[in-house]
Amino acid sequence: KDQVAYYNGYGPTENSVATSIWPVSEDERAGQLISIGRPMPNHRVYMVDGHGHLAPVGVAGELCVSGPGLARGYLDRPELTAEKFVANPFAAGEAGYERMYRTGDLARWMPDGNIEYLGRIDHQVKIRGYRIELGEVEAQMLKVEDVQEVIVLAQADEQGQNQLVAYYVAERDVSASELRSLLGEGLPNYMVPSYFIQLEQMPLTP
Repeated sequence: KDQVAYYNGYGPTENSVATSIWPVSEDERAGQLISIGRPMPNHRVYMVDGHGHLAPVGVAGELCVSGPGLARGYLDRPELTAEKFVANPFAAGEAGYERMYRTGDLARWMPDGNIEYLGRIDHQVKIRGYRIELGEVEAQMLKVEDVQEVIVLAQADEQGQNQLVAYYVAERDVSASELRSLLGEGLPNYMVPSYFIQLEQMPLTP
């Protein structure tokens, strides 16, 4: 039978729809990670940390994009345009790349040059004084064998302190102690959820 090629594409509408692409069927790790691949021609991608600097490989940052396909802004919304479409400090004024769009997405470069998508920046919470991206915790949990779906939420306890609670669906019974141990190998202690709740299926609205 014919070979079918699968590609995972990423791109906000503000940047001509397609920004990066990953040839899923050509990557032997396809069952272990979900990458959004590498930038398309004439597109540049930056991971920007909370201080406005480029994040190094492996470190999460806001995914920002630049290139000739970038939109001019939002119609009749000058304040939002000014917030999201900013001067590109990494292009040295190069024609076609003078502006940069802040997507609000959280991602990081992988050592092989592909991009790992982690979630939304606005899913950031503060736990014991540390700022945490919930998408990064979810991405680590999805790497655990047999775990299929994950949602991590911050819930306040009786003292008003945020605690991380992980809800997950898996193909087998995966204990909290197993998850806590595995996550502890790749995350600092304050990013490991306090509670793990396994569900038969993730509740969805119509």
